[in-house]
Amino acid sequence: MLMMWGTAISRRSLIVVEARVVPGAAKWFAQQGVAMKKFLNLGVQTLVGVVLLTAMVGLAQEHPGFRAGTAVVEISPTVFPIQLRSGPSGYVHDPLHVRAIAFENGQGRAVIAVVDAIGVGRDMCDRAKAMVAEKTGWRISEMLVCATHTHSAPKGGDTTPGRIAYEELRLQGVVEALTRAIQSLEPAKVGFAAEEEPSEVWNRRWFLKPGTMEKNPFGELDQVRTNAPRANLEKPAGPTDPEVCVVDVRTRRGQALGLIANYALHYVGGMPTVKEEDGKVVGVASADYFGEFARVMPYRVGGANPPDNFVAMMTNGASGDINNIDFDGRRPPRAPFEQVRTVATKTADAAWRAVRKIERYDEDPLIAVREREVTLKYRQSTAADVQRAQKMLELPRQQREQIHSKATQYANATRAHAEPDRTENVIVQAIRIGDQAIVSMPFEVLVEIGLEIKEKSPFSRTFLIELANGSYGYLPPPHQHALGGYETWIGTSKFEPDSSLILTRNLLEMLEELKTL
Repeated sequence: MLMMWGTAISRRSLIVVEARVVPGAAKWFAQQGVAMKKFLNLGVQTLVGVVLLTAMVGLAQEHPGFRAGTAVVEISPTVFPIQLRSGPSGYVHDPLHVRAIAFENGQGRAVIAVVDAIGVGRDMCDRAKAMVAEKTGWRISEMLVCATHTHSAPKGGDTTPGRIAYEELRLQGVVEALTRAIQSLEPAKVGFAAEEEPSEVWNRRWFLKPGTMEKNPFGELDQVRTNAPRANLEKPAGPTDPEVCVVDVRTRRGQALGLIANYALHYVGGMPTVKEEDGKVVGVASADYFGEFARVMPYRVGGANPPDNFVAMMTNGASGDINNIDFDGRRPPRAPFEQVRTVATKTADAAWRAVRKIERYDEDPLIAVREREVTLKYRQSTAADVQRAQKMLELPRQQREQIHSKATQYANATRAHAEPDRTENVIVQAIRIGDQAIVSMPFEVLVEIGLEIKEKSPFSRTFLIELANGSYGYLPPPHQHALGGYETWIGTSKFEPDSSLILTRNLLEMLEELKTL
């Protein structure tokens, strides 16, 4: 007799249907005549169609294809005064948010949240991820939480009601954004591209004209200086990375759903201030150009009436030595917040041009994450360094400030690094979304490190998100360490000079693993 069955074998969408005839069935068919053959032929075709359809329906239920979800949660402070870098304040200029985009395809998952904050601590990230994992069932290793690095965000902490309340508000905002993004997954497609915007990035580390270098906080002369006076500049000590990279997510019908941008530029600053009745000038909280980009970008890709659930986010690339100071001196003076809007507009325009380059959107991209916890060694002050720092601290305050305005701060940092054999475990991640790779480090990463990873990555498109899953200060490559300067001072740069090599090697290994999937 005739026996048939169907099997569905899937990596993504491969279906195999098998039909077999038991021994003796052919002879029996021949005896029954042509009519019976035609009848059974029709039956076989029908049965094959039923089996195939059943297999496809089962496969669709098991593997719904690529899905994405978005969320945005406001985290503007509600308890005042808040603590800004400029001091206590009761003012918010523009709202702060946590924005998140989640990706899923089969068993592959990743979700990225961007917080309008100067940094995100490892403890806060770990707590938030654990809470989201409990709510959603997603693994902690599938979550990336990073900061925009706006310098105008409130500080959390446990010393005042405003700081205590903001610490909790920010934590809950991260949890809610990650959870809502995961819970809002819908069928989607994704594309990738990049466009350059070189006019707003400058390397801020400079070699100076002979005889113009001032002493550093340790009473010594560095080879380079950060943000030096224009009259003393000779040449920059490093390159820039002008790319605005984008990951553009659309619904299956082509409607804008989410966009992740990446640009290697520090915050912009130039914020307004408020003059209170007593004449005191007070700073304001702001999301800097990262928030303005997120406000403008929906109109670039969604038209005059962008979808309500569209979320755009700007992540901070390898920009530890890149800022927005016009060292050429050609920029006209700006009104407060004007330069923030200018940079947001230019990067949004570049992102729009990048999106227009995308020729194909992938409805079935492979999603995968690799995460490693890497042990780094803290720098250790020598006995001579500690002795010099102690003598510095014994000087009258005015005399210390004559040596350097930050002499006290770095003398204390020198003493803090006197303990031997201290280590820290830091998280690095690599994410694959189809042909796009994203890596992260919990540092303010100097630009050459990001450029090296882009060059050596096995993926044609790769970008680095800094200040992710923790904030541990600056990460210079060894040759920049040797030049000195603010980004390399002990306390500002906390780990051994080879730390960037260790982390880069781990990330490139993880990218190779992802490429083989």
